[in-house]
Amino acid sequence: MPRHHREYAEEAQAVSALRALLAGVVDYAGLFPPAGVEMMDAVRNYSEYRTRDESWMLGRFVVATARLDDFSEQLHAISVQAGPEWRLSALLGNDIDADVERVRDFNRAHRGRARVDVLEAKIGSTDAIRRAASAVEREFSLFAELSVGEELETLIDAAKQAGINAKLRTGGVTADAFPSVTSVVRFIRCCIVAGVRFKATAGLHHAVRGEYRLTYDAAAPTGAMFGFLNVLLAAGMMRNGLSDTDAAQLLDERDPGAFAATPTTIRWRHKTLEEEQARSLRDEVMVSFGSCSFTEPVDELRALALSR
Repeated sequence: MPRHHREYAEEAQAVSALRALLAGVVDYAGLFPPAGVEMMDAVRNYSEYRTRDESWMLGRFVVATARLDDFSEQLHAISVQAGPEWRLSALLGNDIDADVERVRDFNRAHRGRARVDVLEAKIGSTDAIRRAASAVEREFSLFAELSVGEELETLIDAAKQAGINAKLRTGGVTADAFPSVTSVVRFIRCCIVAGVRFKATAGLHHAVRGEYRLTYDAAAPTGAMFGFLNVLLAAGMMRNGLSDTDAAQLLDERDPGAFAATPTTIRWRHKTLEEEQARSLRDEVMVSFGSCSFTEPVDELRALALSR
């Protein structure tokens, strides 16, 4: 294998706390903006990512339920190397019952090769949360995308009662799609208090918060985007006593030098997250984040050289 791949694998294994924080964390959403690649390219990309040394960071393939047939055609068109079945996260449309049945049909047809085990849906009311949970019947892990508005606490509580998870949209292709730092802190705190797991999506393909182009167009406007390290560490440290005020500072941290890692800890300035705390975070609080790119998070993490 190329030398830099060997080095990356060795670093990942040596820095076990960082691996605990980031293992399987990137759900590949290349079909969606700003990447918006064709299905054929997205399937081929994911197949190739599964063979890389960095595949330990790779999570699920994200696809709209309405496009599962298209996905099937492309999956059959490529020669997939033997290995674990593909895990998919499917986005539900307006007819949740019909979409869930479509997912069941897909799983039966692709047994041993590909399986949808996570569903995602935009849900805006407590009644909709209950209906969606009933349609899924605990057969899948359901993540409800919730608006960070006045009803957030009520919606999170409804998700808890229904036994489902939450989803936070952390960005988009326009500046107004990004929530405020205080809104993200509030969302994370609500999930922690209620004991509801969550995932994040959009605008998290950079490691550290900063000003970045909002799309891949060279002339695209720039805006402040959240870093996936900032969000993960904020969630982990908040669960272990970090105040909301300090969490807001962490989410807004733009200095890469403020982050470091040892084999047993990940550090932000004078605050640390232990390896076991990182594992617990991923199991019980923040499950993953969706990104239209897998290579950017990997490359940016490598550039930080946290273990050095």
